[in-house]
Amino acid sequence: MSDEALSAAELARLDALIDPRQSAWWDQFFADRNKRCPFFVTLPDESLVQAVGDGRKIPGRALELGCGNGRKAICLARQGYAVDAVDFSQTALDWAAHNVAEAGVTVRLIKHSVTDLVVQLGSYDLVYDSGCFHHLAPHRRRPCVALVRRALAVGGWFGLSCFRPEGGSGFTDAEVYERGSLGGGLGYTEAQLREIWSHGFEVRELRPIAPQRPESGLFGEAFLWALWAQKL
Repeated sequence: MSDEALSAAELARLDALIDPRQSAWWDQFFADRNKRCPFFVTLPDESLVQAVGDGRKIPGRALELGCGNGRKAICLARQGYAVDAVDFSQTALDWAAHNVAEAGVTVRLIKHSVTDLVVQLGSYDLVYDSGCFHHLAPHRRRPCVALVRRALAVGGWFGLSCFRPEGGSGFTDAEVYERGSLGGGLGYTEAQLREIWSHGFEVRELRPIAPQRPESGLFGEAFLWALWAQKL
């Protein structure tokens, strides 16, 4: 996709080329909390725990994009952040609300699509996305970067966990539109992520997530990247 900003009409036209996963699809996905899915755990990402504990990120306001069952938002709240957590699925948010209550923390849960989320300029110190970005179509990448850039204060941090090439569908951008599908999510190379998140950011860390055993108390799978970038 071109780096040129697309109009709302062009974004809508491209959206129509791809089989949409509307809120009802995601509600069904999250309906069975006991199904075998790597992300249906309550453990926080190892990369998130390491990042918020390294001393560079002073707790403030945090925004999570695609919060799912709330496991990462809970981690941030426990670290002292005031957390807003957004998801498209009410079923996911109901699960997150249950987990938040059990954890005894405060998280503001918001039902919204990240593709048209409106945020105040510079209103967050940290934005985190674990599993949302790789479900965005190619034409939605640039608006996502713009959303994160707008949300963050200068010097604020963006954390991303997304599919490596072996974790994704293997579809190229052209194939996404030819097939009308992301095939379950897109995988990214290191070079692609560095290019995408170079616009207004300095990529400070980009590495494979370290696989974890359940007894570690952390979540990690080798098919995922961990990226941390700072807003310039």
